[in-house]
This record gives sequence, C-alpha cells and structure tokens, in this order.
Amino acid sequence: MLKEIRIHGRGGQGSVVMAEMIACAAFEDGKFAQAFPYLGGGGERRGAPVQAFARISDEPIRLREKIQNPDIVIVQDPSIMDAVDVLKGIKQNGVVLLNSETELPMDRKDLQVWSVPATRIALEALGKPIMNTALLGALAAITGEISLKSVELSIRKKFPKEVAESNISAVRSAYTQTGGVLS
Repeated sequence: MLKEIRIHGRGGQGSVVMAEMIACAAFEDGKFAQAFPYLGGGGERRGAPVQAFARISDEPIRLREKIQNPDIVIVQDPSIMDAVDVLKGIKQNGVVLLNSETELPMDRKDLQVWSVPATRIALEALGKPIMNTALLGALAAITGEISLKSVELSIRKKFPKEVAESNISAVRSAYTQTGGVLS
C-alpha cells in the first residue's frame, strides 16, 4: 500500500535529508521508496519555506510528481503554518506530526495530530536545533511505516560514527516519547 509523506520546513532544517532518510529506512525494511525536494519560491535560501516528499510502498512506485494528497504531513517549524497551508490536500484520517512543545489546534477533527518537542530533543542530543532525526524517531513510533532498526541503520550509513550516535540518541528519545518501546 502506497503511503505519501509531505514535509514542511525551512531551508537549513534538514527537510530534504529527512525525506531521504525516510526513503533509506523504508528500503532497509524491504520496501520501495522515493524521496525528492521542492525548492520553488526561494527554498535554496536558509530560512525560506521548503517542502520535501517521500513515498513508501510494498510495490514499485511509478509516480514522479509532487505529493498533493499526503497520508502524513510533518511540520518541522510550526511558524511556517502562518505562511503555508500545511494541511492542504491531506487525506481524511491523515497523520500530522508537529515539532512543538505544545498541542496546536487543527481545524480538522478527523486528523491524528502528534506534537513532539523535536527541537528540544535535538538540542539535548546534538547540541544543535536540527530536529529532523528526532522527527524520524517519532514517525517510526507513530506510524510503523519505517522501523526503528532501519532508521538507526540508515543513520549509521549516512553519518560518521560520533554524529550518527548523537542522532540515534535523538531518534530513540523521540521514539519513546511518542509511545515506541525500545527492545
């Protein structure tokens, strides 16, 4: 079954890397996946709104366009919600994962909304407000679309050992804070 994920963030927050890590983790889980950015409107500038996309499926993926109707929306910076309709096109009963210390109100009651203090988790684990790996951990726990094991493996393949281990610490913290159980 195809799952489509749209990530909203700002340039420099790691939205594109997050989409790539979702796809890599899905691949490690034996699934088909793709990831790609949309940098239109100045996304190449640090701080400008950015969208990144990921698809996960049990079958080959033939689609090659922007995701208009995501199953899952991830918001890395809640301030972007003042400028961008992050819920545009989200499917009924979709999942919204917010980087926020508090619950934010949503107009739609059919959505599953999760608030995760990903920036705080990143500051504690990495010493930097780069929250993409913390959000990966929360995504794994909330949806089960990617496994914790595959997320950790993908991070170890992408980053040098010391950087990988601090990012895995952020992943595990967010994973447990959103209901995941470490084995």
